[in-house]
Amino acid sequence: MTVLSIQPGEWVIVCDGAKALVLENVGDAKFPNLKTRDVYEQKTLATHEMGTDAPGRSHSSVGHGRSAVEQTDWHDQAETAFLTELAQKLELAVNTHQVKSLIVVAPPRALGVMRQHYGHALKGAVRAELDKDYVKMPVHEIEKHLTAA
Repeated sequence: MTVLSIQPGEWVIVCDGAKALVLENVGDAKFPNLKTRDVYEQKTLATHEMGTDAPGRSHSSVGHGRSAVEQTDWHDQAETAFLTELAQKLELAVNTHQVKSLIVVAPPRALGVMRQHYGHALKGAVRAELDKDYVKMPVHEIEKHLTAA
């Protein structure tokens, strides 16, 4: 279990590639009280609704060889777009002084994607990152895991 000191007014962003919870500590550092500010969700489509093309084929420049081209991973693209948009929203929140510091909690892959899209202000505002997948937990459970209460 990870023990974190969550400052008053600090945001905790709990996300994965399809859902994000923006939580704010309305308590104090000793007794945090996380309240939901925003919830962002991506409507997940079935793969057959995302892309309809069969994998492509390429012809060898020499001889008669042909080979298949790897099929596009539509879910991966949708997750990357969702996390990119989330990073942009957080950057805006920092730039408009809605929040001074925040903690990002996400699975390692989602953290990696988001990090690539942190702007200068957001980089400075992120106080901690945890590679955990808590997005499906109720808020009180997330609070318990983060503060080890």
